[in-house]
Amino acid sequence: MTITESIPNLTTTTDSPGAQRGWTGRLWGILAVLCVVMFLDGLDVSMVGVALPSIGTELGLDTTSLQWIINGYVLGFGGLLLLGGRTADLLGRRNVFLVALGVFALASLVGGLVDDGTLLIVTRFVKGLAAAFTAPTAMSILTTTFKEGPDRNRALSIFSVFGASGYSSGLILGGLLTSAGWRWTFLMPVPFAVAALAAAVVLIPRDRPADTGGHDLAGAVTLVAGMMLAVYTVVSAPARGWADPLTLGLFALAAALLTSFVLVERRIAHPLVRLSILRVGAIVRANLSIIALFGSYLSFQFMMTIFLQSGLGWSPLKMAMALLPAGLIVAVVSPFVGRLVDRFGTARMIVAAIGSLSAGYLWFLFVGSDQPTYVVAIVPSVILLGFGFAFGFTSIMAQATAGVDDSEQGLASGLVQTSMQVGAALVLALTTALVTGGSHAAGEATASFDQFRPGLVLVTGVALVGLAITVSPLLRRRRYTAVPVLDRG
Repeated sequence: MTITESIPNLTTTTDSPGAQRGWTGRLWGILAVLCVVMFLDGLDVSMVGVALPSIGTELGLDTTSLQWIINGYVLGFGGLLLLGGRTADLLGRRNVFLVALGVFALASLVGGLVDDGTLLIVTRFVKGLAAAFTAPTAMSILTTTFKEGPDRNRALSIFSVFGASGYSSGLILGGLLTSAGWRWTFLMPVPFAVAALAAAVVLIPRDRPADTGGHDLAGAVTLVAGMMLAVYTVVSAPARGWADPLTLGLFALAAALLTSFVLVERRIAHPLVRLSILRVGAIVRANLSIIALFGSYLSFQFMMTIFLQSGLGWSPLKMAMALLPAGLIVAVVSPFVGRLVDRFGTARMIVAAIGSLSAGYLWFLFVGSDQPTYVVAIVPSVILLGFGFAFGFTSIMAQATAGVDDSEQGLASGLVQTSMQVGAALVLALTTALVTGGSHAAGEATASFDQFRPGLVLVTGVALVGLAITVSPLLRRRRYTAVPVLDRG
């Protein structure tokens, strides 16, 4: 039984694909809860990043320890996303969502009160674990509540607004809250998470756990161990060295664990993850597209924050305001992307999105300098990136979950978000290695544009490869139509 089946008359709909849907107050309430959680996820990542220098000063943490305040979250989040999404399918989305959101709120509260750097990193890891369950579960609740087509596209558009707004707002709020004390960057999300939890108890209906597929202990162990080891190796490789024997050994062990997971899933009667989902071309392309989109976007913002602050001497708040137009464009444009997807299909929208990102990176790569003019060099890139992210996120999420049965929506959501987080971590790690491996030392007070050029080349290359992957089926006139409604190219 799906969520929409358990709530009668949530929507007023017709059989016409382009018909207007009337959403009830309860349906809007469910969407609001999911959007708040999405907002908090985006807010947390960017807001804490701005507070790192203040945290290091008060708690006496060196650069390596500060890095693990971010990496600890990434490790828990990226390592368990796929399991988190599938657990929601197997144990019930509502139950998983409520428990994970409660843990997220508690970890936020504890993180704002501790005085020990190690405990702070532990709370970040726990918070990442919680987010690994809330993020895919929230999305699977959305995709099972809203019928595939215009309703779901519209809901995903609104969902995307809050994700992007959370990230862009975090840059500004982080600067403001850090000036009052870094602990507020941890404590501020707590009341919102508690309010969302209370609303979720009332609004989100109970759903029935799956009858099969919940007894794959070997699959769960090898998946979690392999994914967490892979993420740990990626985020720690820049400091240790990519060619370091330990790095290579950890990569080999992670590969062995994930290979074992695949072998287990192919032999067990009720697998944790149905591997045949990866045979759907549109879903595979959606997962590759999100790596190109989020990996390049996150890495570019990482370089820009360092360049604008260390290279140009801008304050954190001024830097955040400089990059804010991208977030504003996403907030304004995203609500209309669902209609564009209905009209043009996900394939064409994804091509337009990654094409816009590629153009933005290329512009800054060729126009940027040690003293760039903001209006000429930075604004055009920021605008192109804003449109690219706005067009791409909703379209990719729609394509990644289209045509998937309700019983596997958590799996599809977890898969695409795992690709997004782990892929972004890999691209960011490679970018960091290129940037810190330049002619300037990693901790140098100033940074020149040439130091970031190799990273910009990598980010641009990732986007262009993603563009080639997404445009290829359109050039072939769609030899197969795995998702004919949404992915009509």
